[in-house]
Amino acid sequence: MPALELGGVTLGLREGVIVLITLVAIYIVFVLVRMLRLRQRTQVAEPAPQVAPTIDLPPAADDAEGDWAQASEELAGETLRSGLEQEVAQMRDEVDAIRGELAALRADMQQELAHLRASQTVSPIYGDAMQLAVSGYDPAAIAERCGIARAEAELVVALAKSQER
Repeated sequence: MPALELGGVTLGLREGVIVLITLVAIYIVFVLVRMLRLRQRTQVAEPAPQVAPTIDLPPAADDAEGDWAQASEELAGETLRSGLEQEVAQMRDEVDAIRGELAALRADMQQELAHLRASQTVSPIYGDAMQLAVSGYDPAAIAERCGIARAEAELVVALAKSQER
């Protein structure tokens, strides 16, 4: 176990971990004290709200101000609506792309499943013969290795070639 000796005191791994925990605790206390001071400063520094003197404007100015407020609300609403429409269109495109990928994966999975089912219904000898035929072996070599008749081996080679097409 690694140990460090300083001034006749041996410090091991356990003491090092305790020192690290103590340092982290001191840092947390330091940060909390700073946060409390900052919070107290902001509460003290907040000035009391001042009441502005009211100015009597002619009624036309109030109507113009209301029109501007209404126009800005409509503009904000239109901007928000167009942004949401763009996001919806983008999401629809992404969903369509995902659906296409899912359909392709589903077709691949069904094809693999069909190959798996076909290989499970074949006897092991003919399965090995089929693998040899796909690998390019001639019927004589397949018949010799698998212990089947040459005519059967030729049939297996013909089946392998028809599946490749």
